[in-house]
Amino acid sequence: MTNSTPTATSAHTLAELAKEARMGDMGTESTQREVRRIDLSNFAERKQEITEQLWSAAVDIGFFQVCNHGIPQERIDRAFDAAERFFAQPDAVKAQWPLSRNAGWESKAQVRPSTRTADQKESYQITRPRMQGLWPTEAELPGFQAEALAFEADCWKLGMQILSCFADRLGFDEEFFARAHDPSSPRYQSTLRMLHYFAMDEHSLQGQPGIWRAGAHTDFDTLTLLFQKKGQGGLQVLPGKDMESRAWTSVEPDEGVITCNIGDMLMRWSDDVLPSNFHRVRCPRPDEYLGPRYSLAFFCQANEDAIIEGPQKKYPPISGGDYLRERITANFAKY
Repeated sequence: MTNSTPTATSAHTLAELAKEARMGDMGTESTQREVRRIDLSNFAERKQEITEQLWSAAVDIGFFQVCNHGIPQERIDRAFDAAERFFAQPDAVKAQWPLSRNAGWESKAQVRPSTRTADQKESYQITRPRMQGLWPTEAELPGFQAEALAFEADCWKLGMQILSCFADRLGFDEEFFARAHDPSSPRYQSTLRMLHYFAMDEHSLQGQPGIWRAGAHTDFDTLTLLFQKKGQGGLQVLPGKDMESRAWTSVEPDEGVITCNIGDMLMRWSDDVLPSNFHRVRCPRPDEYLGPRYSLAFFCQANEDAIIEGPQKKYPPISGGDYLRERITANFAKY
């Protein structure tokens, strides 16, 4: 296996962070950009057609939505219920399971380079090999662990299905990304992140233009699957090729639809052909729904020992572990 060279990558990572640091202003909103919806039904029979649709959407905007994806709505609803039960616990209880190495609970700990202010949210991150001592007990949250792990497994399966299409186009074998994200390995890093954005009120929205539910950023991972609840909007996207326009497009939640985006790892694996683009979660306006916002994000993150190197070898090889550590350090000062 090729050795990674994290020092050579640091300059590349710093360049990405510098670009992100320019994205903290409000900008404008545009309805001219299309986030395409791709039907995954009859996947095996239609894989070539689906691959072309995914590739086209990914190259163009880096974001797309999938429907008929195979994860039952009942499973998604139960995962949201589990997340809401978790976040309903007092902070003193949740503090028993503190964030460490991409697993556990944090609150207002993420400070984006784009805003330099804390995201207005809390999260609980599930990374299978790192969960010792971080699970609520059955007495505290009955059925929580089993439900979360079952949902995580469904997300992994769908993520690898989508990534197999990108593997085909990049000239890798069909199982390339499944091996690089192998959940049976103790070096597995893919993460299910349960997110709770705090309720707002008109007072909290006044005089705080620099406050965001999640500041503008790109994701660190290979591929993100995002589950949103209908009526709880705020997600916006801006492709890097359009970053000078500062014109953001809203991605509205819809039942049965998963919003997906290319992450930094896949952008590097593709020698920058597949862009990892900016997105954010804005605070609601006073005339919009001001209650809590919940979402579920599954981050397909390459195993610690997987080597990220594109077919054209545009960048030096780097391990998944080294790459993720660089990016997390820039976002979580305490962790």
